[in-house]
Amino acid sequence: MIRPFSLEGRVAMVTGANTGLGQGIALALAQAGADIVAVGRTAPDETETGVRALGRRFTAVQADLGDVGAIPAIVEAAGPVDILVNNAGIIRRADALDFTEADWDAVMDVNLKSAFFLTQAVARPMVERGSGKIINVASMLSFQGGIRVASYTASKSGIAGLTKLLANEWAAKGINVNAIAPGYFATNNTAALQADEGRNRDILARIPAGRWGNPGDLGGAAVFLASSAADYVHGAVIPIDGGWLAR
Repeated sequence: MIRPFSLEGRVAMVTGANTGLGQGIALALAQAGADIVAVGRTAPDETETGVRALGRRFTAVQADLGDVGAIPAIVEAAGPVDILVNNAGIIRRADALDFTEADWDAVMDVNLKSAFFLTQAVARPMVERGSGKIINVASMLSFQGGIRVASYTASKSGIAGLTKLLANEWAAKGINVNAIAPGYFATNNTAALQADEGRNRDILARIPAGRWGNPGDLGGAAVFLASSAADYVHGAVIPIDGGWLAR
């Protein structure tokens, strides 16, 4: 196998690539040779600059991933893709006794419902070609319960389950479906936890690596799962957590 981790000549769609984990993944895939289609609500200017600096093509598709009605237009604007990374996600925090239906629906629509139906739409031509890589972004809360994030925990547990289901259905069709499960990463979604002195201290005490993750820490796993090096990897959920689950 020659250059098994090379993504030269491939196109990767990354949702939520404007900041944080999605940006880190998009830049890693571009560094490995992929052209990038970034999908999200806000302009991914910083990501575009980084991808173009690596000599790769970049396409931005503006869309609200909380609305499955936007998916046909996303797929049409993106054109054929070889790799899909379902990264876009939101979070709402409240005690379970106080959690609202609106906060439940908002998170589930973006994190789980749209992820499934976008995958379905992108996978149809992949199945026709007999090849494709789908990478879902799960979470530590695909394995654990967490606190005060009922809909987020449910959505990320669902992502882990869908990863396995889709792998079962599509592995024989040449499609690899896997997931990466980030632990505690320094992003906008965790800003409140980082700012909470007590919670921040407790979290760091549990992480063997002794630090929060940064978006670049996901790059190696994403490139691996997107590449031919992972052709026999199906239905895996790989923790990238600084050792959190090992503690």
